[in-house]
Amino acid sequence: MDARHSACLLAGLVFLLHGFTAWAVVEVSMEDRVEVLKGETAQITCMFTSDDGFGALTIQWFYVSKTGEKHSIYYQDATTQMVERSTSFTDRIMVNVTVATREVVLTITDVQIKDQLEFICLVKSLTDGVSEGRTKLLVFERPDSPTIEGVQTGIYVYETTPSKIGSCEVKNGFPKPNITWYRNNAPIQGDSDEVKIMPSTTIESSGLFSVRSELSLKVMKEDKDAQFYCKVTYLVPGGTRMTETNRINITVYYPSTAVNVWVESPKGKIKEGDSIMFHCYGNGNTPSSVYIIKHGEKEYAVESNTLILENVTRLQNGYYECNSMDMETYEELSGNTTVFVHYLEPAVVLPTNIEIAQGEELTATCNALSSLQTHTAWFKNGRLVSFGHTLIVKDVTFDTAGAYTCVVTVPEIDGMEEMETLRVTVKGAPQIMKPEHTDLEESVANTVELTCHVRGFPSPQIIWTTADGKILETTSQNEMEDGVHSMVSMEVTSDLTAFCNASNEYGADALAFNIKAIVYTTAAATTTSTSTNRTSTLSSSTVVRITAAATTTSTSTLSSSTESNGVIIAVIIICILLLAILGSVLYFLYKKGKICGRSGKQDLTKEKSSKDNIVVEMKSDNTEDAVLLGVNGEKLLRSPQ
Repeated sequence: MDARHSACLLAGLVFLLHGFTAWAVVEVSMEDRVEVLKGETAQITCMFTSDDGFGALTIQWFYVSKTGEKHSIYYQDATTQMVERSTSFTDRIMVNVTVATREVVLTITDVQIKDQLEFICLVKSLTDGVSEGRTKLLVFERPDSPTIEGVQTGIYVYETTPSKIGSCEVKNGFPKPNITWYRNNAPIQGDSDEVKIMPSTTIESSGLFSVRSELSLKVMKEDKDAQFYCKVTYLVPGGTRMTETNRINITVYYPSTAVNVWVESPKGKIKEGDSIMFHCYGNGNTPSSVYIIKHGEKEYAVESNTLILENVTRLQNGYYECNSMDMETYEELSGNTTVFVHYLEPAVVLPTNIEIAQGEELTATCNALSSLQTHTAWFKNGRLVSFGHTLIVKDVTFDTAGAYTCVVTVPEIDGMEEMETLRVTVKGAPQIMKPEHTDLEESVANTVELTCHVRGFPSPQIIWTTADGKILETTSQNEMEDGVHSMVSMEVTSDLTAFCNASNEYGADALAFNIKAIVYTTAAATTTSTSTNRTSTLSSSTVVRITAAATTTSTSTLSSSTESNGVIIAVIIICILLLAILGSVLYFLYKKGKICGRSGKQDLTKEKSSKDNIVVEMKSDNTEDAVLLGVNGEKLLRSPQ
């Protein structure tokens, strides 16, 4: 009975314990994952429920290593809060417990790639039991900007295997970034006979991933304009990001299917003397093509697809063919163009020299053979005188004579012109071109130069003469295009007239030059009478007249230069002094009675007609009266003339 009772009691206790446990249990809830960027702070929240008070709870945090082992990093009970030492989280974690909300938060600072682990929150109650939750910490790192590098050499379209196009690389991302190749905005699928994509991954010492991808494919002609680039996708907290590389082009070598040749310059019409630049190109692209341009039997090597022919003539008109050979396939192609070189032959003037009489009509023609329409104009001394091939001048004069230039141009081509000269000589009697002044004034003893310009043909003979018929020696004489220039030089001694006389078989002409002699005296002279001790002054421009006995010496004109005037005046003064002395001596002897057997005083003034009378006439520019000085020093008024 006791055994049966004991068994019933034990069964009832087990039942009671089982029912209590089912009603009062600890529950823990956590997020599946927490995402964070490398270097930032992560917070892992642990929510729990329990009927026990906080003092009856034990809280622990663990992480699960990559090998599956569980390691404690934090412990807390009613009396203890402890961070486990000697772990990678010792100095970087902190736990906050909120009693009211039953929330435990694990904070991890400066999250690193190696922190991407599973974390466990364990809550134990004295009466409610034990419960735990798990959260995975996911760490992300944005990669560096991706780079792309294309091949530097050209790729032939007839390669039998895929050729390398380029490579893309992205570094230092976590988790591993993904690279996708694009051609003209369309993704390129690899793993075929036409396309090969070879990726490679490197784990850096920091735990980050660096990814490289190399693209190879069989190129086509269309790929010469294609743009290749890479897109890189990578994960970040809460989503996915994408970035692109720069776009690159590749050089595709492909054979030509046609060859074109054309004249690059000059643009428009070509004239003789120009340089022609030919361009010869195939529509393909291959470095192994050789180009040759043929003209008739002559061949020209083409360098850099260009040929230059310098100083071309009309002989280089015609058909030019450019031949291309691909040295890889030995395929030949050709293209052609036609060239016409325009010409303008030298101008021909008929006649080139004309001798024509005054009053007649002048006619001359000018022509130049050309492949284009021409324009003709006549110029004289740079001035336009006529249009057209024929020059007509009616009633010619000496002004018509000279050189005429015929200019033939091609209006359609700049700089295309030819010139020729016509020389016209007009026959007629001499015609002296009268200068502006024929009446001249010049100082005595100076030299004057006279010039005579005479027109006429045949060239006139020029003779210089004076009014009295004296022939003057010509200083110089030159035949110019506009006539004969003659010059004579002569010294001025008095007023004179010179004639320029011109003559030829058609007649004669003459021109007179009147030259007036000018006298200038600038020095002053002094005359002293010894008998009366009186002094008279001869000022400049003074005319001196000396009368001795019945003979009168008159100096009507004193013609000399400044130095000559001084010498003449000095001589006159000396003569006057000598005459005064002579008069004094004669007077003294007369008084002594030693002349003509006379003695005593005789009045010499009584014999006014005597040949011994000496009278000096002083004439000044400042007075109209003349003063006569006798040898006795008396002043006599000069009678009016």
